[in-house]
Amino acid sequence: MRLNILLLGFIFSAFTFLVMAGNQHDHDSDHGHSHSQMVGDEVTATENATNIVATLVEKNKLDKSWVSITASSVEKQTFEGNAEWVVSFVNAEITDLAMQKLYVFLTVNGEYIAANYTGK
Repeated sequence: MRLNILLLGFIFSAFTFLVMAGNQHDHDSDHGHSHSQMVGDEVTATENATNIVATLVEKNKLDKSWVSITASSVEKQTFEGNAEWVVSFVNAEITDLAMQKLYVFLTVNGEYIAANYTGK
């Protein structure tokens, strides 16, 4: 009886371990620990920022000319200890020079934080 309980406990523990590790648990080529779904890349940041710009145009927050503008740069910056993607767009059709360059801020996971013309 005790052996059955011990065996059942072991099976339950092993099953729990496998479930908790999940299918998103991976190791990169140098065998370091990573969770690939948590770290965005430049392509994803650019795509997400482009979609944000389109949404802002739809909501009449930006001029319609912004919808055809492609990203001019994407870089990871740190603000107050937090890494963020900053994707910039330059729209030469805008006559006000202070509003020609739009910055879209995203989390490292690619989630929208804010957009402005100052980059800060």
